[in-house]
Amino acid sequence: MATIEQVKALMRMHFEGNNEKFKSISLQIAAHEAKIGHTASAREIKDLIQNPKYIAKQNMVRYPERCEMLEQRSSDTRLSDLVLSEGLEGKVNRIIIEYRKKELLRKNGLKNRSKVMLTGNPGTGKTMTASVLANELALPLYVVRVEKLITKYMGETSVKLRQVFDHIEEIQGVYLFDEFDALGSDRSMDNDVGEMRRILNSFLQYLENDDSYSIILAATNNPQILDKALFRRFDDVLDYMLPDEEQIGRIILAKLEGLASADIFEEQVYHYAAGASHADIVKACEEAVKYSLICEEKITKELLMSYIQDRKALYQYKEA
Repeated sequence: MATIEQVKALMRMHFEGNNEKFKSISLQIAAHEAKIGHTASAREIKDLIQNPKYIAKQNMVRYPERCEMLEQRSSDTRLSDLVLSEGLEGKVNRIIIEYRKKELLRKNGLKNRSKVMLTGNPGTGKTMTASVLANELALPLYVVRVEKLITKYMGETSVKLRQVFDHIEEIQGVYLFDEFDALGSDRSMDNDVGEMRRILNSFLQYLENDDSYSIILAATNNPQILDKALFRRFDDVLDYMLPDEEQIGRIILAKLEGLASADIFEEQVYHYAAGASHADIVKACEEAVKYSLICEEKITKELLMSYIQDRKALYQYKEA
């Protein structure tokens, strides 16, 4: 079911006569309906917005054919759901504000932040940030499927990359290049091959020439191996860190308030969770809630700490 924010956004786009964005929001709603199993509703929405009967001929906007390299995802995460440092949260909020004022900026010869690099450890909020931006700006979220993009045939990857950027230009949205180091590794590395250098050169050119109204995000866990030429092509670099104790407390409070004993919201627990990622702490909280529901017991400090330890133990296998 469409959120109230999506309904309001649809109404605004209708009365503003913005058919392009109206269709983008509708497709986002259809994707969510399909994801939760409402395939008939999703198909009906798509038929309504794609059937020429319902669109005035003079207002028709041409959309590219389905791009197999892009996976559209639903996004219902708010900025308030992100638990970040004050500085990083401010940067995310600035992207949102500048996008909403993009026309004003362009009229004055400026452009909103629309190309952003996200770096940091896994589970620290990079993908969640993409979802937040899409939801807050009522834009569809597309994740670039690297396994579909990179092929063994010479020249084919660059052609597919061109198709992705054509989509970026024609359909406003938030586009996330996840695991970006697969595309953007340093061209001077000894194990690099000529084809990958050509792919990176193509990406740099497409990125620099992009003048769309979309937001392009590139996320990586390994910024140290990226080509240095990439960083100056982006408007900003957001560096995600593991949560400090204050942020850990905010995560636990958001997930367990009203469900746990009072001693769970103490510095001892926050200190014990230090070194875990945002995603690991959320997962530990969810496991504690499941146990509480099944066993009909209140969540205790010891229970939560045991699940946090379980999450930390997973990384021992990785290091081994």
